[in-house]
Amino acid sequence: MEHAGGHPRRWVILGVLVISLLVAVLDNTILNVALRVISDPEEGLGASQSELAWAINSYTLVFAGLLFTWGIVGDRLGRKRVLMTGLAIFGLGSLASAYAHSPDQLILARALMGFGGAAIMPQTLSIITNVFDPGERARAIGIWSGAVGLALGIGPPLGGLLLEHFWWGSVFLINVPIVAVGLVLMAFLVPESRNERPGRLDPLGVLLSIVGLVLLVYGIIAAGERGSLADPDVYGALAAGAAVLAAFVVHEARTDHPALDVRLFRNPRLAVAVAAIMLMFFALSGVLFFMNFYWQSVRGFTPLHAGLLVIPVALAQILVAPVSPLLVARFGPKAVCASGIGLASAALGCYSLASTDTPVWMIEAVFFAQGAGMALVMPPATESIMSSVPRESAGAASAVQNTVRQVATALGVAVLGAVVSAVYRERTGPLLHDLPAAVRQPAGESIEATLAVARRMGAAGEHLVAPAKEAFLAGMHLAALCSFAVGITGMVIVLIWLPRHSARASAPEPRARADRPAVGGGGGGDAEAGHPAPGAGTPPRRDE
Repeated sequence: MEHAGGHPRRWVILGVLVISLLVAVLDNTILNVALRVISDPEEGLGASQSELAWAINSYTLVFAGLLFTWGIVGDRLGRKRVLMTGLAIFGLGSLASAYAHSPDQLILARALMGFGGAAIMPQTLSIITNVFDPGERARAIGIWSGAVGLALGIGPPLGGLLLEHFWWGSVFLINVPIVAVGLVLMAFLVPESRNERPGRLDPLGVLLSIVGLVLLVYGIIAAGERGSLADPDVYGALAAGAAVLAAFVVHEARTDHPALDVRLFRNPRLAVAVAAIMLMFFALSGVLFFMNFYWQSVRGFTPLHAGLLVIPVALAQILVAPVSPLLVARFGPKAVCASGIGLASAALGCYSLASTDTPVWMIEAVFFAQGAGMALVMPPATESIMSSVPRESAGAASAVQNTVRQVATALGVAVLGAVVSAVYRERTGPLLHDLPAAVRQPAGESIEATLAVARRMGAAGEHLVAPAKEAFLAGMHLAALCSFAVGITGMVIVLIWLPRHSARASAPEPRARADRPAVGGGGGGDAEAGHPAPGAGTPPRRDE
C-alpha cells in the first residue's frame, strides 16, 4: 500500500534496501580480486581458468534466468517476504562458498548465491516505488543506483584487504554478518506489500533460457580447454544451446506472459541501444577477468595492491556519469554513446600493449579512460531504451536491459577466458613437455598452476616462470584485441542505427492486460526489475 506523501520511514527503509543491494553487488567485485588466490593450488583450490569462469558464470546465469520470475513471485507472496528469503539464501550460498573444498563445490555454491541474488534485485526497486511518492522517487532510485558505483569502488580494495589478512574464503564470509544485519533491520523497518494483480509465471521460458545459456557457455569454455571446436562435446553443446535458445525466443514471442518480452526488440531504437550495452559488457567482463591475473600473477602485486589499482575505473564513473546526461541533452544520444564506446574500446585495445614492466601509471590512465567511456555509454543507451517504449512498458524495457547485460557478462568471461586459456595451453605445451606426466597436465591449466609447480621444483623450476608469464601475456593480448574489435563493432552499430536525437515514443501502445505484467515478468509495472549499471541514470517514474 502506497502512503500519501510517502512512508514515514521511507529514507530509513531506503538505507536498509541499499544494504541488500550492496551485499549482492559487492560480492562480485570482491571475487574478481580473489580469482588469482582461488586458482593457486597451495593457497586456494587450484581452480583452472575454465573452473574460475564457471564460478563467475554459475552465479550470472542463474541470476539472469530467474530475475523476472522472482519479481512476479514477490508480487504474489509479498515483496518483503521474498526479499528476506533471497537475502537468507544469498547468505547460505556465501557460507557454502567460503568453506568450499573443491572448485565444483564453489561453482554450486555460487549458483545458490545467484538464486538468492535474483530474488533480491526486483524486490528492492518495487519496495522503493511503494514507499516513496512520485516527487521523491527519482531521487531515491538515484541513490539506490549509486550504490552500484560505490560497490565497484570499495569492492576490490576490501577484497584485497581481506586476502591480506585471512584465507580466500573470507571474501565470501564477509557477506554473512551483512546479511544478518540486513535481515534484522528489514524485519522491523520494511513494510510488506504486494501487487493486487500480479502477472503470471513463465516456467517454460525460464527453463529454456537457463538450459540454453548453460549449454552455450559450456561449449565455449570447453572449446578453450581443448583448443578446438572439433570435439563432439564442444560442437554438440554449442549446437544444442543455440537450438534451445531459438526455441526460447519462439516461445517468448508467442506467449502472452513472457519471462523476457522479445517483442520489444522490434523497436530499432531499443534494439540498437541494447546491442550497444551488450557488446560493451561482453568486452568489459573479459578484461576484468584477465587483468586480475596480470596484476597478481605477472606483476607480482598483492591482492590489496591489485584492488586499489581498480579505483580509477570507479573514480571515472563517479566524475563522468553526472556530466553524461548534460552532454546527451546538448549533442544527442548517438554522438555521446558512440564517443563513449570509442573511448572504452581504445582503452580495451591498449591492454594488448601491456608487458611485464609497463609503468603502472599508464595502465591506471587506461583504467580511467575505460571507466569514463562506460559512464558516457550507459546514460544515452538507457535513455534510448526508455524513450522507445510507452510508460506502461518502461519496466519491461529496463528488465530487458538488465538481463542482456548479465548474459553478456557471462558470455564475455566464457569467450575471452577461453581465448586466454587456449593460447596459454598452446604456448606452454612444449615448455612442460619434460615434466613428469603426473604434473604436466595440471601445470598447463593456468598460469597459477604453472607457477605453483615451479615453486615446488625450487631452482629446477625457475626456467618455467618467465615463459609462463609470456604465454599468459600472449593470451591476454589476443583477448584484449578481441575486446577492442567487439567494442568497435558496437560503435559502428550505434553510428549507423541509433537516432541522433532523443524521442519519447509518440504512439502509445494499448495498456497491458491485467494478466500480462508490464514489467516483463518482473513486477506488474510497479518498478523496473533490475539494477542500473553505474552511470545508468535514473529510470523514468511510474505512471500513477
